[in-house]
Amino acid sequence: MAAWQSDTLGTPPFSVFEPAEQRVPFVFNAPHSGRIYPKTFLDVSPLTDLQIRRSEDVLVDALFDDVVALGCPFQIAHFPRAWLDVNREPYELDPKLFREKLPTHANTRSMRVAGGLGTVPRLVAENLPIYRSRPKLAEAMARIDDVYRPYHETLTHLMAKTVVEFGYGVLVDCHSMPSTGGGIERADRPDIIIGDRYGTSCNSAISRQLVQSFATLGYKTTRNKPYAGGFITEHYGKPLKSLHAVQIEINRALYVDEETLRPHAGYDRLKKDISAVMSALVSMPDAPLLSNAIAAE
Repeated sequence: MAAWQSDTLGTPPFSVFEPAEQRVPFVFNAPHSGRIYPKTFLDVSPLTDLQIRRSEDVLVDALFDDVVALGCPFQIAHFPRAWLDVNREPYELDPKLFREKLPTHANTRSMRVAGGLGTVPRLVAENLPIYRSRPKLAEAMARIDDVYRPYHETLTHLMAKTVVEFGYGVLVDCHSMPSTGGGIERADRPDIIIGDRYGTSCNSAISRQLVQSFATLGYKTTRNKPYAGGFITEHYGKPLKSLHAVQIEINRALYVDEETLRPHAGYDRLKKDISAVMSALVSMPDAPLLSNAIAAE
């Protein structure tokens, strides 16, 4: 951890903001909103400051921070996704990136690795290479040991504590997406996408509640298309064990200028609406979520 701290002037890699008392069985997480870029990392990249931020879930931590006042813990990353992506398996590593041969336990064949978006990414959005030259494998392993593992250990602890106290736990994974890409024209891009791994990562009552709440406020909302949830949603979502996980993707055009990454006039309205939707979510009835079965669609 010392290497990270000396590189970022003492900033911890992530934080958990907790209410004085957790009043509801919900935990929030923003794994891609980190915007502290280690100097040594920037020094080895050919990208401009704005280019390297293309994969960042800009200001998602700020959009959702009212959930702490609702009685929910909120874990947020300070490190950038371009440096380390905790929404991947721990060793989802890209053989095109590193100088050395990868260990046999590395997953080198996932679709995410093929796209240059492994645990230590090779590319940012728009297929821009992050590194001038290939980094050493030891650097990636250090990030995984020093940051990835503590991040997930902390999130696992928050969820386990929640289940013990309330009988079940719901993890809400908070993300944003570009307004274009993935073969979808900007005009056809949803405002909000609710991902539940096609009904397997949480009780469907949670997904329905979110879709309905956002749609009622006028947002074009879809479920699982084109994003059904990543590693975190899949890994933590075990409804038969009273662990539910759902992903929320927000169209960045709703709240920031995507060229400058600065918030525009839509930011305040979106933040207010997110707070209202989250307030309704954490107030939903317990009965469907306490049952050890996925509700029928």
